[in-house]
Amino acid sequence: MRLGVNLMVWTGPFTDADVPLLERARRVGFEGVEVPLLALGCFDVARVRREIESLGLSCTTSAGVPRGCSLLDPSQRPRGLAWIREVLDITASLGATLLTGPLYAPVGELSGRGPLAAEWDSAVEALQEVAVLAERAGVVVSLEPLNRFETYFLNTAVDAVRLVEQVGSPHIGVQVDTFHMNIEEKSLPEAILRCGRHLQHVHCSENDRGIVGTGHVDWPGVVAALRAVGYDGWLTIESFGQPMPELAAAAAIWRPLAPSADVLAEESRRYLAHLVSTPG
Repeated sequence: MRLGVNLMVWTGPFTDADVPLLERARRVGFEGVEVPLLALGCFDVARVRREIESLGLSCTTSAGVPRGCSLLDPSQRPRGLAWIREVLDITASLGATLLTGPLYAPVGELSGRGPLAAEWDSAVEALQEVAVLAERAGVVVSLEPLNRFETYFLNTAVDAVRLVEQVGSPHIGVQVDTFHMNIEEKSLPEAILRCGRHLQHVHCSENDRGIVGTGHVDWPGVVAALRAVGYDGWLTIESFGQPMPELAAAAAIWRPLAPSADVLAEESRRYLAHLVSTPG
């Protein structure tokens, strides 16, 4: 398993002004960075790719569909697919082969009920189209379940696996996030075991979104389960240093999550590095 960091630890939407964060991530000791594509057209893609490669880093990307682009609503679906197509193009142009996030409905968009069968069917149909786009781009799309306070559509690993299996493409997989799992799952290790071969990406976030290893997430159990399913992908630290206002509102980020973004990144990496280097 390799250790990465989502650049949202330090910033909101990634822009040209944030390019120095790539060097900062490398200095901390990360092998890869996750570029948050929260707003498009904010940076020179070719320049960022050159910088990532010159630093010897690998890259993934993350995103969430904007308002008015839900794949659950057939009337919004064409806009959502056009937006995802653009994000896939940026991902491939960065040299990344994995795009992750809740790529089905806007974060924070709630209905006061669970998903309808028609919404589920709309998502399956849309994601089958996304799978074709992802294959052309040479990218795997990893779908992230969120907790019930951020989405009503996909909350658990079991539901994510069911969705992915109905889509039926190797270019659509599951991403888990320990913060959301801590709210929704009875057992984090058991949820990971249920993902099995569908698991494509892991976001590491403490139960309060603070420094990994300082809360009550069962990290040894998480790593043991990942080893049990043969997971050899990224453990990407994700938290929010300076979230964009819309994301801060949707994710209820009201207070500092650590003494500083640097402390959060450094101490979280140190904890995970020790954990994954310890024989299971």
